[in-house]
Amino acid sequence: MKKKEKLQLSSKKHVGAFNQPLIFFLFICLIFSVTGARLFWIQIIRGSYYKKLSEENRVKLIANPPIRGRLLDRNGVVLADNKLFYSLSIQPRLLTNSEWIDLRNSLSDLLNVSTDQLEIAFNRSNSDTPYKKVLLTDLSVEQVIRFKEQENNLYGAQIDIGLIRNYPYKSLAAHALGYTQLITQNEFSQLSERGYKLSDRIGRKGIEAAFESQLRGAWGGEMLEIDSIGTVQRSLGLKLPKAGRDIKLTLDLELQRTAEKVLSDKIGGAIVAIDPHTGAIRAIASQPTFDLNFFSKPFTNKQYNNLFLSSNLPLLSRVFNAYDPGSTWKPITAIAGMESGKFPASKKLNTFPCITYGSHCFPEYNKRGFGWIGYEDAFRVSSNTFFYQVGVGSGSKALYDAATKLGFDNYTGIETFLDENKGLVGNKKWADEGRGWGNPGETPWIVEDMASASIGQSVVLVTPLQLARAYAVFANGGYLITPHLVDAKINWRSEKYLKKVDIEDTTLDTIRRGLRKVVTSGTGMGINLDNSILPPVAGKTGTAEDSSGGDDHAWFAGFAPYDSGEIVIVAFAQNTAGGGSVHALPMARKMLQTWYEQQSNNELTRIKD
Repeated sequence: MKKKEKLQLSSKKHVGAFNQPLIFFLFICLIFSVTGARLFWIQIIRGSYYKKLSEENRVKLIANPPIRGRLLDRNGVVLADNKLFYSLSIQPRLLTNSEWIDLRNSLSDLLNVSTDQLEIAFNRSNSDTPYKKVLLTDLSVEQVIRFKEQENNLYGAQIDIGLIRNYPYKSLAAHALGYTQLITQNEFSQLSERGYKLSDRIGRKGIEAAFESQLRGAWGGEMLEIDSIGTVQRSLGLKLPKAGRDIKLTLDLELQRTAEKVLSDKIGGAIVAIDPHTGAIRAIASQPTFDLNFFSKPFTNKQYNNLFLSSNLPLLSRVFNAYDPGSTWKPITAIAGMESGKFPASKKLNTFPCITYGSHCFPEYNKRGFGWIGYEDAFRVSSNTFFYQVGVGSGSKALYDAATKLGFDNYTGIETFLDENKGLVGNKKWADEGRGWGNPGETPWIVEDMASASIGQSVVLVTPLQLARAYAVFANGGYLITPHLVDAKINWRSEKYLKKVDIEDTTLDTIRRGLRKVVTSGTGMGINLDNSILPPVAGKTGTAEDSSGGDDHAWFAGFAPYDSGEIVIVAFAQNTAGGGSVHALPMARKMLQTWYEQQSNNELTRIKD
């Protein structure tokens, strides 16, 4: 029995000895299999990915943004430039949680910023990169100095220097200059091929948008070789950024300042001053306005809503928006009457307390009429019933033809056309097609429409810029100009931009004499009381009912000097009851005073030289 047990024990030892090498072999095979599978995964399956990481770890591209071109007035005064700003950022990968808390508390004490503000910025998910988080922007010089003094004790934090758009005169010419904003993700997907980056700012409105390609410049950068711990070994190449081009505008700072000032007490309005021979805009202002620097610094949702959702619509340019022109439209009705041959320049008409068209009696504003008068006196006293008869008698087509000859119901050609309303000149075809809101055939043109259109009411809407362009025709002897904010070495007097209007000389002369009588003995006398302050002026006042509701609009459109027509001024006060001669004319007068003083000073300088 004992012998048998010994044999069994011997057998077990033999089997155990035999299994040990096999188990060891299988263990080794398992290790090599796992290692081989991992290497296969890394080198074959994910090889390109890890190769890219390796290259990025070795070579880094440090991008250098371009300097955006400046905007200058016609005399070289800077209206928009770039301003240095300082921001505080950290590299989270260099910090443990406890180290971040210590750093946060140190930064809070040093920079006088709450720890909550820093913590919120740290936890933002839309940070620039996983390697860097911006905690504060637009640091003061004092904060920067404090940081630099303690920089050695603030491991993981750094001060970055950048450029932001700056507008020295804040809201001056805001709607014309426009502003810049960071590009959106959707814009980046479309613009990345043109060299844009997610950190780029793009012109959003006005000149900033219209001349984006010239203003923005091009990015530069430096290729650096970096070791595994982030130390720079050497520079592999440097490409300097290309600065954007400066843009010189046609605006005149002094005249623009006057425009902003005369509008400042209006709830809404616009001023346009334009050279009637070239189309160069010397001043262009809209009220209410806004500080362009708003878009160059961080803002809260409340601040954003106060600007973008305001009932006053400060972002809306009144210069480019369309309104009822009232009596400033009467020269267009006069063109329709004379050019149609139905009411020649010598024609006189009897005026009445009111004239009935259809179911409505259209009144004379003085409730009495002015007796028998011709065109010139009709302009002088701004007779409604005279122009009702001319407009209705000439017909819808004649009025529309006269309007389009002077550029109405169309865009002006200004560079910032994307901001522009083309206006409306109602006519039979437009009404028969539904007036833009009804069904064809359900909104026919009626005689009441024609009467309203004759004096610029209800079915006529024009922008202050369109009106300035039209009055330039009367100032320059019959040429339709192209308004512009940038000369850009273009011959603005060429046939492409300056077109002869197809109207008779007698028509033009009759209207010019009538506009002159307005300011010498008519509704616009207040503008030209002292010839020592102003040159001879011609123009037209206007008081227009607001077809969308609200108080009347006040207008004045005119030019000076009467003989040579060197400047056209259009002044508009939105929903400002009291009439054009009370509210708009004084604005135009101050604009003309500034302009005339400039001309006189320039003449004295030339004489001295």
